[in-house]
Amino acid sequence: MDLKLEVVVLPVSDVDRARDFYTEQLGFRLDADFPVHDGYRVVQVTPPGSACSVILGDGVSDARPGSVQGLHLIVSDIEEARRELADRGLDISAPFHDTTGIFHQAGGAGRVAGAHPERASYGSFASFTDPDGNGWVLQEITERLPGR
Repeated sequence: MDLKLEVVVLPVSDVDRARDFYTEQLGFRLDADFPVHDGYRVVQVTPPGSACSVILGDGVSDARPGSVQGLHLIVSDIEEARRELADRGLDISAPFHDTTGIFHQAGGAGRVAGAHPERASYGSFASFTDPDGNGWVLQEITERLPGR
């Protein structure tokens, strides 16, 4: 049985502001915007090249706006992706890697400035938040582990 992650729901406080952020600043595709009734609106956006979409809206989550952290967008070149997003006006961190070389730790623990010294696949990151504070991480993957 396949189990595919296809939708992530993000809690936001202002649907129009969030929709515009994801479509205009990040370049996500707007798939749907259904204003069903007062208090219930579903907006779906999808990152370029992704099979997983993001749903935001009114009445789609009980979570506090900005409470989702650690969402990852995979890129093939951390420097280029960071530069492109910064050119779009996104407030994004400089590239970083973790002291362990395995994955980044929560918050800023173990964070070392700059991309991974050998540019090891899975080892370089940059981070940003949406207008509500939902946290995203760019992760550079140039060669996938076996079976991926």
